[in-house]
Amino acid sequence: MIVAGSPGVHLTYCTNIHRGETWDEVLQNIRSYVCDVKARVCPDRPFGIGLRLSAVAARQLAAPDVLASFRHFLEQSGLYVFTVNGFPYGPFAGAPVKERVYRPDWLEDERVAYTDELARILAAVAPANVDASISSVPGCFRARGTLAEVGPEIAARLRRQAATLWSLRETTGRTVTLALEPEPHCVMETTADAAAFFEQFVLAAASVRELSALTGLSHARAEQVLRHHVGVCLDACHAAVEFESPEEAVGRLTAAGIRILKVQVSAGLRVPKPDAVALSALERFAEDVYLHQVVVRTGDQLTRFADLPDALSAAAVGADTDRGDEWRVHFHVPLFRERLGPFLNTQTFLEPLLALLASTDACRHLEVETYTWDVLPIEYRRQPVVEAIARELTWTLGRLRVGAS
Repeated sequence: MIVAGSPGVHLTYCTNIHRGETWDEVLQNIRSYVCDVKARVCPDRPFGIGLRLSAVAARQLAAPDVLASFRHFLEQSGLYVFTVNGFPYGPFAGAPVKERVYRPDWLEDERVAYTDELARILAAVAPANVDASISSVPGCFRARGTLAEVGPEIAARLRRQAATLWSLRETTGRTVTLALEPEPHCVMETTADAAAFFEQFVLAAASVRELSALTGLSHARAEQVLRHHVGVCLDACHAAVEFESPEEAVGRLTAAGIRILKVQVSAGLRVPKPDAVALSALERFAEDVYLHQVVVRTGDQLTRFADLPDALSAAAVGADTDRGDEWRVHFHVPLFRERLGPFLNTQTFLEPLLALLASTDACRHLEVETYTWDVLPIEYRRQPVVEAIARELTWTLGRLRVGAS
């Protein structure tokens, strides 16, 4: 939906909260859940969809007759698509994924082909007056190599993607952009990592020359294409887990000339007092489906763990003084639930971020993303999922209005 008072700013939620790997399953989720959310949140206005499409679903939707049928459904239902979560390529909700969720990554040609497919779909279904976005893996998981080692190869594939997006714009008149999503324990963990990657590998003079040779564009125009079509998806949970501040995160990217093409409105877990009682309670969040990276702050030092069980195991063998001053956990929890037992969510990052977005033109695509609903401890998800999603959207709208006032 278009946010009142902020022309051109679109807010939705990501359908990766619902299980579904085929197009038929995705469409059924839209009919069953998205339409119900729309009825609760904006019954009299168009409602945007944040699609999550697996590679299988994307191939099925790309068939011309299926696309035509979907466009008709959107028109009849008062819905539109402006963004796709192109991060998980294969099965996601309901099956253990952990670090496999990053593969194929931007070191593999399958990631390029998949993203090309998503871009063509968006060009076909997004409204003519709305630029569309695809959020994607932040290069690769950290175990695949350092930024210096993998940066050149990732950037080469991103140039191919930028050339495709430019060509799509030239042939269809539709703008589709690619937003890389920094995430803990990836080669781009923070906005600082993203800024360094873009400066050293994507926007460097050699990279611009490569895109110029690939497309026949002048060097100046090739740089414009890179800056316009490739940017960052700022996930609020990820940045908060990394102990970033909203002002620094947005300011760093803006100052580097990197577009924030999408913001995922999300909240993680804060453990402000990591004593034995709190860490014992935290074990209930150490589930087997998703990766839950942990960042522990001790004074000015940050210690990172690839998954919550790793952090809990390290704490179990250490002294009380080794547990740090605060833990932050990559576990997307409901935005409106500030407290979860002995824990807090990261509203202290999210609320000022939303206020900043409401008062500036930093980003136009906002997507609530609490995909971990099904694996939350039961006491935090007793209400129906549609009711929870509507409540998150309403909570977000309220903070945007406050920020804009």
